[in-house]
This record gives sequence, structure tokens and C-alpha cells, in this order.
Amino acid sequence: MPSVPKRATPRVVPAFTIQALQKDVTIIPPPKAGAFVERPRKAPTQFRRFYIRGDFPIGTEFDTYGNKIAWKVEIEKLDYHHYLPMFFDGLCETVHPYKFFAQQGILDMLQHGGPKILPVIPQLIIPIKNALNTRNQEIVCTTLKVIQRLVISTDMVGEALVPYYRQILPIFNIFKNKNAFWGQSAPPKYWWASTRLQAITSQKTVRNYRREKKIEFTNSVNLGDRIDYTQMNQENVGDLIQETLEILEQYGGENAFINIKYMVPTYESCMLN
Repeated sequence: MPSVPKRATPRVVPAFTIQALQKDVTIIPPPKAGAFVERPRKAPTQFRRFYIRGDFPIGTEFDTYGNKIAWKVEIEKLDYHHYLPMFFDGLCETVHPYKFFAQQGILDMLQHGGPKILPVIPQLIIPIKNALNTRNQEIVCTTLKVIQRLVISTDMVGEALVPYYRQILPIFNIFKNKNAFWGQSAPPKYWWASTRLQAITSQKTVRNYRREKKIEFTNSVNLGDRIDYTQMNQENVGDLIQETLEILEQYGGENAFINIKYMVPTYESCMLN
């Protein structure tokens, strides 16, 4: 009796089924969870809508040191309960001029706010959480720097943030070990920072790669003989998260470390050790 010829390629079958127990089959692997995939906002931010409507008393001032905000009123006289959460909502912006006005406005208000900042802390949690949940390289780095400035801006802010660690620290735990650009959010100027590009640079030009954006960047810190400029530019997410956690512990009081440890189990204290 002639034997049945084998299949050229094995059948692809779903996992956890009777077919998966048969011979000469390939089981479909589980899908990716997408924890590191960017999640951009679907609707425009409130900051953009209010800026277009002209609700902010700000303008642009040009000088030899670069652009800065020209405030039409004294910053100390602003209603921080109204304006500061709006500027924090602009952390999700990546387009000029909204990005510039949001970030510079936050820095100016934190610098001159003093005791007005502490009562507004509960209103800043949702904008900070929304900015971190976008999981965008640029937005996450900017938000981490703003959190650092917020904590050291005035007294008791670090302790006031402790009850809200459950809202803002989950993203810290996800990206704590991220020491390079991920996905397609990496700027083209950092194309040499990927170890997977070594094989294609001789065949495809950088221009073609920028156009296609089909190759993911690796997360490895070991770049061989290449240079990683993210540390110099303060764009290394892993380092920024570590610095932010240390500042939160230092200014958060006696209960800060145990709450950080609950949300970020791999964090080690910078004060107890």
C-alpha cells in the first residue's frame, strides 16, 4: 500500500485545541500584549482648545537666548486652580507652538507659584496620568522632568503625591528598564542606536529607512561601539524614572518608600541602603 506523502509545510492551528495535539502542526503563538505600544490621544487636548480660543494671557517673546513666554499678567496673580491643570493637560502636545507654551508655562508657574501649588495637586494627577499613558518617548520624558520640578517646587508637594502613587507609578514600573527608544517613536537622528540596523545600513540608505519605519528598535543597553546620546540629552527613560523615584522617596516622607515599593517592586531605596 503506498504511503501517504507528508505535507510540505505543517498546518497552522490555534493553541489550546484538539488540533494542537495532532502531529505535523504549528501552533499559533499568543498575541503581543502591547504594553509598550504608543496610545495617542484621540481628541485634542483642552490646552489646545483654550489656546486657540485665546483664553491664556500669554504671548511669545523673542530674544537672543531663544523664545520665552511673555505673560500679560503677573504670574503670582494667576488663579492656579484654573490655569495650572490646563497647562499640565498640554503635556500630551508634541506640536509647536502648543508644546512650547505648555512646557514653558508649567516651568514658569512652578517657579513663581510658591504656596499656591500645593492645593492644586489633586487636579494635576489626571493630566499627569494621561500624559504617561500615551507611552510616547517624548511625552513620557517631558512628564518625568515636570514631576521632578513639581516635587521640589515647594514644601509638602512630595508628601501630597504619596496617595496618588497608584495612578502615576504603574507606567514607571513598565518602562523602568527601558534604556533605548522603542517602536516607531524614535527620532530618525538616533538611527545608529539600534543594533538591528547594522545589517541593513549597507543595503538601504537612511532616507529609505526613515520613509519605511518598519524595523523596531531594540531595548538593549549594550550598543557595542556605537554611541547612545539619550543620557546626555536626558531622554533615557530608564534613568529618568530612577531619578524621579529617588526624588519622590526623598521628598515623600516616611511612607514614600513603602508605597513606591508596592507599585515598583524592583526599586531599591536610595536612603535606607
